[in-house]
Amino acid sequence: MDRLAELAARSIGTTTTDRLEVVEHAIRSAMTHVGARLLGELLSLDGGYRGPAVGCGAGHRAAFVSYRGKTITTVLGPIALRRAYYHCRSCGHGVVPRDVELGVDHTSLSPGLRAMAAHTATAVPFAKAAGLLAELAGVTVSTSRVERAAEADGAAARTATQTESAAILAGRVTPLPPPGPPPDMLYLAIDGTGVPMRPAETAGRAGKHPDGRARTREVKLAALFTQTGPGADNRPVRDPASTTYLASFDPADSFGALVAAEARRRGADHIRQLVVLGDGAPWIWKLATTRFPEATQIVDLYHAREHLHDLADHLAFIVDDPDTWRAQRLADLDAGDIEAILTAASAYPLVGTKATQLATKLGYFITNAVRMRYAYFRDLGMFVGSGTVEAGCKNVIGARMKQSGMRWTLAGADAISHLRCQDASNRFDQIWPMIHNQAHPA
Repeated sequence: MDRLAELAARSIGTTTTDRLEVVEHAIRSAMTHVGARLLGELLSLDGGYRGPAVGCGAGHRAAFVSYRGKTITTVLGPIALRRAYYHCRSCGHGVVPRDVELGVDHTSLSPGLRAMAAHTATAVPFAKAAGLLAELAGVTVSTSRVERAAEADGAAARTATQTESAAILAGRVTPLPPPGPPPDMLYLAIDGTGVPMRPAETAGRAGKHPDGRARTREVKLAALFTQTGPGADNRPVRDPASTTYLASFDPADSFGALVAAEARRRGADHIRQLVVLGDGAPWIWKLATTRFPEATQIVDLYHAREHLHDLADHLAFIVDDPDTWRAQRLADLDAGDIEAILTAASAYPLVGTKATQLATKLGYFITNAVRMRYAYFRDLGMFVGSGTVEAGCKNVIGARMKQSGMRWTLAGADAISHLRCQDASNRFDQIWPMIHNQAHPA
């Protein structure tokens, strides 16, 4: 420290910024070294001895064997621990109470460093995360350790969320009503997007690739947000910082349970109107009808317009003025007059394949007609677009998990997508205390 003080004193007044940078990093390195020594000394005050025997966690007694050393990597660098080791003869495994108390059971990363690894790995690829830890925190952690720690904590966070959801749905936990006047509407925008997978994760699954095999697995995403009142010209306005996200690779039924619990946690029981927004996929409306029968269902207007353009292209060879016909039908759609679209499209005597294809295209509008009353929804000041969840598919999922060359395991993608959702929902600090004492391999 004295040598560093002398070095810093000689650098005062210099205009060479790189020399100052060297001093900054040298002082930080020395301070973290001192901090690591202090932390090690503090932890060594309790060697973890808890008597001649302790419970093993399975109803037996584990006997004290000896003190054993362990090195853990912390936010201050590596430190050495000496802690009591117990062995259960009935179970045949060891017990180290001190590791459990410190949150380092079966891991070599401290809780604080795991949190940093989770934050960085949530934001950027694992190799980049390891580089950021070294550059910004001065802690060297291998890419593989960052990956293992982040994926393990993501899996634990997912389990914690599932436990919370189950408790809410079972009535064991009753969410408090929102403080102050509740929002007027709660929206549940639901969509899905593909995540690139390793071949083993898609084996035997049909896909859209030319060879007929799948290259991705669909992650289901829900974005929940509130609306207190309409803005100018009765246009809907999303409440600031009100959006929370859920992601899951599980089947729709399991995902629906998570969404229902999150809606209740968000105050659905106290909000006047629930609205489900989706792109028309049947699984979304089955989920909505099963879990939220009281909700208003709305097909995203922009997806509906895509289907209408496809319908217009299909009939372009037979209508007199395709551009005018398309414009008229778009006006019908904006007005929510689906019957006019069906009548106009059914006026042409198609046969064979053309007729079959037309029936399929019209089926989309017939099935979703009640979800396409756009003029009526707008009069009520409702959103008619699912842009929030589509942006979530791009920013929450795609920006991290669909970068060039990425191929995921299902477990890894599920864990990181969960961390991404917690981070985007500003719930990271709420979920982390539920899991930070759990042990993970790293």
